[in-house]
Amino acid sequence: MKYLGIDYGAKRVGIAVSDADGTIAFPRGTLENGPDIVERIARRATEENAEMIVVGDTRSFSGLENPVTKESDEFVERLKKTTGLPVVRAWEAGSSIEASRYAPEGQEHDDASAAAVILQRFLDMRTGK
Repeated sequence: MKYLGIDYGAKRVGIAVSDADGTIAFPRGTLENGPDIVERIARRATEENAEMIVVGDTRSFSGLENPVTKESDEFVERLKKTTGLPVVRAWEAGSSIEASRYAPEGQEHDDASAAAVILQRFLDMRTGK
């Protein structure tokens, strides 16, 4: 099964995809967030032949909401309706920090790398790794 991973942000949305077997996640790009973000992601899911979408849960380590949580929850509901695909939430806390470890010296992480971290965690949890 192929998955599309998303790191949702108020300004940018990171995209990652898995291989066809759903074992390895790859960064796939970053989209500017805007009114048509759900439609653009739906097109990307179709282009990538994704069968499920995994969106990072924006809550903190302790489970508390942050300023973008409500917007992210609404995004997930719109994504479900627009794509018709299963959309699940996955633990996101610390993904940006983890993604920054792979960034070149002196550069911040990019949102696609964070999406790949989120998606890889989800894939590993499914397979028990």
